[in-house]
Amino acid sequence: MDFGKIVGDSFEYAKEGLVGKWMKWVLLIISCIIFPLIMGYMMRIYRGATPSPEPDNWGGMFIDGIKLFVVGLIYAIPIIILELVVLGSAGIAMFISAAAPTPDPGALLNLLGAVLFGMVVLAVVAVVIGLIVATAYVRFARTGSFSEAFNFGAIFAHIGKIGIVHYIVALIIMGIIVGIIEIICTLIPVIGMLLSIILMPFLMLFSARYLTLLYDSEGTA
Repeated sequence: MDFGKIVGDSFEYAKEGLVGKWMKWVLLIISCIIFPLIMGYMMRIYRGATPSPEPDNWGGMFIDGIKLFVVGLIYAIPIIILELVVLGSAGIAMFISAAAPTPDPGALLNLLGAVLFGMVVLAVVAVVIGLIVATAYVRFARTGSFSEAFNFGAIFAHIGKIGIVHYIVALIIMGIIVGIIEIICTLIPVIGMLLSIILMPFLMLFSARYLTLLYDSEGTA
């Protein structure tokens, strides 16, 4: 798999779609604020729209975005449950430590160990779900079927055809690129937050195109 080509293509896709098209950029900034709209717009990119489409048919974009949000929310349920369990356990540990006049160090250490183990499990589950969702989103956009968004057999088979190592490395590369840009914006005083908002459409286009190309790289790894 040519990772550089995927990165370059995704960057050019976002640049050609936004640079010089300032009204489109502004409309997509608004879409990012009204979150379902940008998710609906990304659905069009997942379906293979080239070049990037104009943000129109706002009602359709909103409905598509709600559908994609529901898919993401369902995938997030295990993470949310684990987070509640871990936070609850951490809260209990803190309460016991503060309330007991002579706390049992062994029991407290055991509880803290359980919290740490829960955090590790939470991290692993979040990573696994993230790997699945990257394909599930595109699959859902292409098929329009909720059941296909959770067709784990087909999803894992598709990832296998891409190549699990190539797939993971590609997602790590995307995460690093987006993460570095977001961190740089965060570190810029005063205007950093504003810059993050301005760049959000560019990052959304880049990420959506990247996942689309990764999905379509099946059999080329």
